[in-house]
Amino acid sequence: MEDIIRLVGPERAVEIFGIRMVGISALNGMKLLISIGFVISVVLLKRFFGFLVGYTLRGRGGGRIRFWTRQAGGLITAVLILLGLASIWFNDPGRLAVTMGLVTAALAIALQRVITAVAGYFVILRGKTFSVGDRIVMGGVRGDVIALRLTQTTIMEMGQPPSVQEGADPAMWVRSRQFTGRVVTVSNARIFDEPVFNYTREFPYIWEEISIPVSYQADRDKAEGILLDAARRHTVGISQLSGDNLREMQRRYFLKPEEMGPRVYFRLTDNWLELTVRFIVEDRGMREVKDAISREILNEFEAAGITVASQTFDIVGVPPLRAEIKVPPGH
Repeated sequence: MEDIIRLVGPERAVEIFGIRMVGISALNGMKLLISIGFVISVVLLKRFFGFLVGYTLRGRGGGRIRFWTRQAGGLITAVLILLGLASIWFNDPGRLAVTMGLVTAALAIALQRVITAVAGYFVILRGKTFSVGDRIVMGGVRGDVIALRLTQTTIMEMGQPPSVQEGADPAMWVRSRQFTGRVVTVSNARIFDEPVFNYTREFPYIWEEISIPVSYQADRDKAEGILLDAARRHTVGISQLSGDNLREMQRRYFLKPEEMGPRVYFRLTDNWLELTVRFIVEDRGMREVKDAISREILNEFEAAGITVASQTFDIVGVPPLRAEIKVPPGH
């Protein structure tokens, strides 16, 4: 066996049938075993820490705490592994600097999009762009963030109103802000190319509108009162809560005051008078609130004798008609 495999030289390089294997030595083999053991130890330590946090928060909610704990654990694990492997394999600091320079240059050329995605990850965390549980639009995808990783963000997709989803690719079959069931993965690099819309980060409310056309002969004051009463009845608590959040936004940012209570706006058209009631609502549960308001408006309109206008055509005049009957000769 010694004639086949031998360890030669001061570095105890491996020689097979008299041919020295480049880069293979007893020292490197020992470093490889130590590296494997070190990586396994760090990963096991991370899993134990995650289990400990999960056991401590069991039954107490703490979804965001678990999320940030996982993020911190992943980053610390990556840093420890890199530092540990560098310490094991590189004894000479100068050699380490040269090697790292070459590796960094090669990665910068070959993995440009990946590096951009990783940079996007740190921008998301540092800039507080969004977090797990936030409702956002990113890369053309609307939905709730269910996972945030080093290079990708995972979103539970939502449907969109008809006015928004026109020309959407892929097409939507849910015509409202409710989950479609699709889980979409978006690269973190998209934050450098497109704006990110966050519905819940600082101000978890949005303004919504319901537009209803009525004829010009209808009781406009009565119709306006019905719209206001229905909107107030279903958003009174939300208006009070959102006012506090808005004042906090005004304290932190340059934001002008905004009316929080419902309001009705008139718009004249060729065929009818369009009444639009504007109100504030939580982003989650919006469809239920609009449904309740719409049902109440229809019932109150019916009781008040107000009809919803539709496109009609009135024939205002008909030209006179004259019929001529020619009788053949001899009849």
